[in-house]
Amino acid sequence: MRTFTSADDIVSALGETIGTSDWLEITQERVNQFADATGDHQWIHVDPERAAKESPFGGPVAHGYLTLSLLPALSWQTYTVENSTMGVNYGSNKVRFVNPVLVGSRVRLTAVLAAADRLVGGAVQMTVDSTIEIEGATKPALVAQVISRVYF
Repeated sequence: MRTFTSADDIVSALGETIGTSDWLEITQERVNQFADATGDHQWIHVDPERAAKESPFGGPVAHGYLTLSLLPALSWQTYTVENSTMGVNYGSNKVRFVNPVLVGSRVRLTAVLAAADRLVGGAVQMTVDSTIEIEGATKPALVAQVISRVYF
């Protein structure tokens, strides 16, 4: 895990891999809870028996947006910023769901600092290339360029 203590620390890390999270298992329970929270109960996610028989994936898969929603929790395992007054999500430049995540798979995040721009007032806008990989897979589950702002 990378720890930043100032705007200078962040800017000096441009281009670096700033962290890789632990592996996280995607359970059917998590998928079902996400389906309940979003109202997306498509059978490829929540009906394991049907998904095993009819899905081209061979079983139930996590929602793409479930995978995307893991970014904040997994990011907390890759880097932290000390001495800041707050941090906010600013948006995303690009999000792609490259490979489906089968229930029972394990995923992890690798974060690379793609840009670090100083803003008026001492804040820094961080653009992080985020890749969620699937254990044992050749293609990642998700690639996203995530933007956040850190205020000092």
